Amino acid sequence: MNTEQLYRLFRNSTGVTTDSRNLERGQIFFALNGDNFDGNRFAAGAIERGASWAVIDNPEYSSGKTIIVDNCLAELQSLAKWHREELNVPVLAITGTNGKTTTKELVSAVLSTKFKIHRTTGNLNNHIGVPLTILSAPPDIQMMIIEMGASHRGEIETLCSIARPDYGIITNIGTAHIEGFGSYEGVLRTKSELYEYLGENDGVAFFNDRDPVLKDLAAKLVRSSVPYNCPAGNDVSVEEAASELNLDISVRYRDRSLVIETALFGRHNIDNIRAAIATGIYFDTSIDDIAGAIGNYRPSNNRSQVKLTGKNTLICDAYNANPSSMKAAIDAFSALNATPKAIILGDMLELGEKSREEHLKLISLAESVNADIILLVGKNLASLATGRRLKIFSDVNALTDYLRNNPVSGHAILVKGSRGIGLEKIYDLL
Repeated sequence: MNTEQLYRLFRNSTGVTTDSRNLERGQIFFALNGDNFDGNRFAAGAIERGASWAVIDNPEYSSGKTIIVDNCLAELQSLAKWHREELNVPVLAITGTNGKTTTKELVSAVLSTKFKIHRTTGNLNNHIGVPLTILSAPPDIQMMIIEMGASHRGEIETLCSIARPDYGIITNIGTAHIEGFGSYEGVLRTKSELYEYLGENDGVAFFNDRDPVLKDLAAKLVRSSVPYNCPAGNDVSVEEAASELNLDISVRYRDRSLVIETALFGRHNIDNIRAAIATGIYFDTSIDDIAGAIGNYRPSNNRSQVKLTGKNTLICDAYNANPSSMKAAIDAFSALNATPKAIILGDMLELGEKSREEHLKLISLAESVNADIILLVGKNLASLATGRRLKIFSDVNALTDYLRNNPVSGHAILVKGSRGIGLEKIYDLL
């Protein structure tokens, strides 16, 4: 069966899934293979639970409702390409080392005031998640906003070939997942793949004009580029405004000056907001709608999220961590006018040969903050922080035991670490 024939079945289905455990009746099940499992083995069970069809790539598991293809992942991606072309709507892709999810949410909030938007949800931003995001788009949408993540060279190029973006944003380029890229230059080349695609396909890049790396890349790789500070032929200024906890911003555009009170923490989110404002203005969204959308946005994903627990004020930023995002969060927390303070940091994962160097820098940075409690969690930090004034824990379970016996109250607390450390498990104790 070719992709066109499969697409006809898809249009008569209730969607697609790659997880037979969460299958909804009428969906098409794709039997993807992982490092430790063969998805073909779950095809029969998916059909029993109500799948309309099961796409497999091992004929041994064929039955009356299976479709045999050469490679299930490749066919899932081909089906997503087909659906993207059938939808025929603008696609805006967002990638970067830090801030891509927050930027995606802010841009979506702004553009949703003008268009019916379909966007990436959860962590569906890789070679499987992007196709699933596209295939979950209903036929009446007016725009797609696709987040693209990468941990190896060529991944953004692959995702662009599937989503075929017309517009793109690179939030920034730093040292995340460096283990898979080999070096900062490897990260730079991979993130640049979005600009390269836009340049080769007459796309438009929105870029941070305050970032010399992105400014240079946009000039070299993209014919049509839009700086954040001048998105529609009119200058726009976005700066931090005085605030006690959450980030407030001052905006000047045309003859308007206004202050937007956000629910985000940290000045490092200014560029994410600038991206959303610039994109909104470019697509002719009114400044009042833009301000309302940004002001009403509430982070709920462990990214720059402020929680008042009744015991403490938490800055929850434990969804991900790398050297640049750690420094940005700690710098913002250090500048916060609040006492007493506590810092709880977890290991930064996937740093490869840079791990020891970057974790030593992190320990020094944490010690430089005027905090009376500094708790470090994870094997990397624990092995390097022995003998210092801070407390170290090998894993989050050891930290949990400590917090139960040594409760913290009345503090402003920054909680940040890589998702694999699981720092979100301690929130209920704080």
